[in-house]
Amino acid sequence: MASTLTNPKHVEQVRTLSKKLWDMADVVVGHGVSYTDFWAALTYLLFIKMDSELIDWDEQSHLPESCQWQSLLTASDYLGQEVPLLPEQRLAHYNEIIATLSASDYPDALVRGIFAKAHNKIDHPLYFTKVIEMIDSTNWLDLRTDVKGALYESILERNGQDVRSGAGQYFTPRVLVQVMTELTDPRPNELVWDPACGTAGFLIEAYDHMRKQTDLVSELEFIKEHGLRGQDNTPIVVTMASMNMFLHGFEGKQSPISLGDSLMILPQEKADVILTNPPFGDRAKGGISIERSDFVAKTNNNQLNFLQHIMSLLKDGGRAAVVMPEGILYDKAGKEIRRTLLTKFNLHTMLRLPHGLFYVERINTYVLFFTKGQPTRDIWVYDLRTDTNFSLVKNRLQLSDFDDFVQCYQATERGTFGRRVETYDQKSNPNGRWRKFTAAQFLNDKLCRIKLPVWMTPPPTEFEQMSLKQLLLAMSQAYKNSSQVFDHLQSELSVYIKFDAKE
Repeated sequence: MASTLTNPKHVEQVRTLSKKLWDMADVVVGHGVSYTDFWAALTYLLFIKMDSELIDWDEQSHLPESCQWQSLLTASDYLGQEVPLLPEQRLAHYNEIIATLSASDYPDALVRGIFAKAHNKIDHPLYFTKVIEMIDSTNWLDLRTDVKGALYESILERNGQDVRSGAGQYFTPRVLVQVMTELTDPRPNELVWDPACGTAGFLIEAYDHMRKQTDLVSELEFIKEHGLRGQDNTPIVVTMASMNMFLHGFEGKQSPISLGDSLMILPQEKADVILTNPPFGDRAKGGISIERSDFVAKTNNNQLNFLQHIMSLLKDGGRAAVVMPEGILYDKAGKEIRRTLLTKFNLHTMLRLPHGLFYVERINTYVLFFTKGQPTRDIWVYDLRTDTNFSLVKNRLQLSDFDDFVQCYQATERGTFGRRVETYDQKSNPNGRWRKFTAAQFLNDKLCRIKLPVWMTPPPTEFEQMSLKQLLLAMSQAYKNSSQVFDHLQSELSVYIKFDAKE
């Protein structure tokens, strides 16, 4: 992953700064501001601070003088001397800065992306001043790009754990992002799209993957200016995505991230590669309905609509890796969408994902790998769910957990693959994770359901392996243990409560 650190010094640097920022977040949140609103404010202020540091390095500022960092610290008095702003003055001036930089006609595209529909929720002058002082105490541009990127990624990931705010829907585990990017293999002369970009994890990984393939100035320039596109319909997410790209060293003249509802827009520019994890759930009732001439089915199901959008957005020969919930494989409304996917696209690979990967409700998910322009003959399925147990804290998914899948995939360049061999065999290896299915068996279903069996048999549990006698002994011992615990508890409480046997 682009922001992965191996140097212990840099890891400790991220840990120290992260603690500093979270300590301040806890203070501000304790006075009525949500974590997401705090991180939004921090993002705006960090950009303004780093822009001032660029000026110190004789680089051109993205901001007018009235919006630069120094204007948040001091102002000229009637004698022309610089004096510190009072907390109330500082907060009022910051709100003016936000209004200026979030204007739709602001000339700098990068600034427009970061300050898209910006607003300030830290409305207590003294707490706002504390945040200013904390940011001012660090020279952020002195930090390595990978340190800044890793720091911001750590903030986004931890903020994603705040399920109540819904922040988790914007964060895809970075090891999964890396595997999907590696296997689709975007090239320096290609256009990569993420139509539901969240905090831009896929675009950052694609950027890192593409620029490692070339030293040509023209190709590096193409990547920055034309090689990446991302869209999201939530302003704060566009802010975080734009800042995430900036902190990871993306220095294009135009921001690759735009604010908008991808499903409402007929694609004007086709993609070579699509990497995405669209939002789950149905479109809100009473909202604007989707009327697209390029869609084969009308539905309120967000995932089915995103799948149609992705199919339309791909150019002929283009390739996609898309996280999708299992329901789209057999939902009745998706009949024609699946039929189109199997007849006009090559759905060559499906990765059955384990539980515990996303900061949302427990849901079965797959990664669909497909290319446009040829029909599907065989679908190769890898089961990474059965007999695995991952969580977001205690047993996090590691890159090495994908090693066997990557080996089975047999990737060659530009998302193609070599000779594949099943590891599943009904007799010799019924628990092989890699299995082939023909597309014909799904096309013959009247609803074109892609119903995949769970062919692996999890090993028996400790209790399942017991004989009846062993099971009865275990139950007896458990009963004795619980009785002893109860007797001890009753004895301890007898000092305070008089137990009456008749009761």
